[in-house]
Amino acid sequence: MINKLGAVLPDLTPWRSSRDFRLLWVQGLVTYLGSVMALIALPLQIKELTGSPLAVGAMGAVELVPLVVFGLYGGALADAVDRRKVIVLTEAGLGLLALVLLLNALLPRPMLWPLYVVAAGVAALAGLQRPALDSLLARIVPHEQLAAAAALNALRWQAGAIGGPALAGLVVAYAGNVPAYATTMVCFCASVLMCRRLSPVPPVEHAAKPSLRGIAEGARYAWSRPVLLGTYTVDLAAMFFAFPNTVFPFLADELDADWALGLMYSAGAVGSLLLSLTSGWVSRTQRHGLLVVFGAAGWGLAMAAAGWTSNVWLVLVFLGLAGAGDMLSGLGRSTIWNQTIPDRLRGRLAGIEVLSYSVGPQLGQVRAGAMAGWTGARPAIWTGGLACVAAVGLLAAALPRLISYDARTDEDARRRAAEGTGPPPDHEDIGSPPDHEDIGADR
Repeated sequence: MINKLGAVLPDLTPWRSSRDFRLLWVQGLVTYLGSVMALIALPLQIKELTGSPLAVGAMGAVELVPLVVFGLYGGALADAVDRRKVIVLTEAGLGLLALVLLLNALLPRPMLWPLYVVAAGVAALAGLQRPALDSLLARIVPHEQLAAAAALNALRWQAGAIGGPALAGLVVAYAGNVPAYATTMVCFCASVLMCRRLSPVPPVEHAAKPSLRGIAEGARYAWSRPVLLGTYTVDLAAMFFAFPNTVFPFLADELDADWALGLMYSAGAVGSLLLSLTSGWVSRTQRHGLLVVFGAAGWGLAMAAAGWTSNVWLVLVFLGLAGAGDMLSGLGRSTIWNQTIPDRLRGRLAGIEVLSYSVGPQLGQVRAGAMAGWTGARPAIWTGGLACVAAVGLLAAALPRLISYDARTDEDARRRAAEGTGPPPDHEDIGSPPDHEDIGADR
């Protein structure tokens, strides 16, 4: 019985073997708590200052361009400098932006324009940081543990996604914006201290300086790899057609279930969490392309069912199943990226990945909102879900290499495994002091 249970529970090997992975895991949880405080307080403060839904929605438009531009540049930067330094400095920058929000909230009459400036700044710093953070995993975790590490990272995110918004909502509702922004600043300060303890992650020898030519080189590499191209396009299609979060308030109205609105937003995270808690088998599978395709198709099918049914409890169940499908696809994508991308291009490809999983939801919300205005929320959701399934099927047929991907036989995966990724396990020196390199010397 114990052996059977161990076969489905998350594989904790990366946590035990890599000190840097443990640091990043805890740091990510602390950062998420601080971020979600600001993510809830910031739009609420704009609403309080303006009373305009358009003013609140404009925050997304302000964030999109910096995220795209700095995401691509951040990918090139991650390949050219010590990735740890990028993470530390951007975390410090995010902490300073939290301080700006705090000082503005302390004014007798808080101003509106700093909120948009901070929103754009956060998007820019997140774009710079995310490629360095995403490309770090393969340098700190052995190749054979990448799938297990992706599952553990997903588990961390889901725990935060379920508990973080509830806690942040209570803080904002009962204590106000000032404590929320103060919590954000404290969390980022703690994150900087933890990131400083990470081992240095220098670039590969003769790494090129960040440039448009370097970004283009990464884009050409992604275009030349059908498996990578498939992971990007499948995710974009799934999010564009079947990401209906923006119409959940209208869905709750149509179902006469305003009480269920918060549950609709958290149901996907619950489904993702349940999948992660039973993800032990993922570390033993080799057909990660199948996870990408079946997970994305399952996401779309479950969303179609959620839009079709009029029973609110079934809606919540199907939204949970959609979250599980999205997590399954995400685990496949993350593992393929870490198994196949050469280290010299990992940062630039991570920049492209940032676009694939951030632009899709933004456009998906526009699609869902526009269609809901014509047809109502439920048709906007179920037709989008069916369109997602069709699009994923067409992409899988057009890119058969994604379906046939096998980590044991794929040329890029075998080459990366032969080169070796990640450090050797550090069972012997868990808790040993880190290398305290001066991180302020250069970027």
